[in-house]
Amino acid sequence: MKLYSCWQGVEETGSFNSMDLLHGPLGLGVAAGLGCGLFLGWHLRTRFGPTSKTLMSAIGNGASEASVMGEGGEFKMILVVRNDLKMGKGKVAAQCSHAAVSAYKQVQRRNPELLKQWEYCGQPKVVVKAPNEDTLIDLLGQAREAGLPVSLIQDAGRTQIAPGSRTVLGIGPGPADLIDRVTGDLKLY
Repeated sequence: MKLYSCWQGVEETGSFNSMDLLHGPLGLGVAAGLGCGLFLGWHLRTRFGPTSKTLMSAIGNGASEASVMGEGGEFKMILVVRNDLKMGKGKVAAQCSHAAVSAYKQVQRRNPELLKQWEYCGQPKVVVKAPNEDTLIDLLGQAREAGLPVSLIQDAGRTQIAPGSRTVLGIGPGPADLIDRVTGDLKLY
């Protein structure tokens, strides 16, 4: 009885072809191992993946699968812009970006699982307006009491507004219903 070796082709012809691995008992073992590995990986991901626990608990609580998959907007970030500063569009965009990045970094350190859920929902962000600084500070306190991540941006004062001006309050990312309790009465920017 002669055992087949993938190196046999090298000895006989002086060259090696990777397709030689697929011939004979060795090739069958490689193919079976690869197939088993792929199946096992797929099975483990569906069973223990990062969203399966969230999905099952939410479905168990009566949530629809569409809502769990992010289409219901269950997680979001709110960016509250002070309307009394009369910032230009570009300035508002820059200040909102500062707030979003700051909030993201904060949640990345403190609650990475929440961050994953928000990212899975498509990272929804909503920009609303506050009439003045007092309203911004009041919202900051309410959001902190609710346990939501907050990011208050103060401008450096190099362009349009005075140094130290509080421009934008980022709230979240967090559960949409909790954020709506704090900011639900504000108008879109």
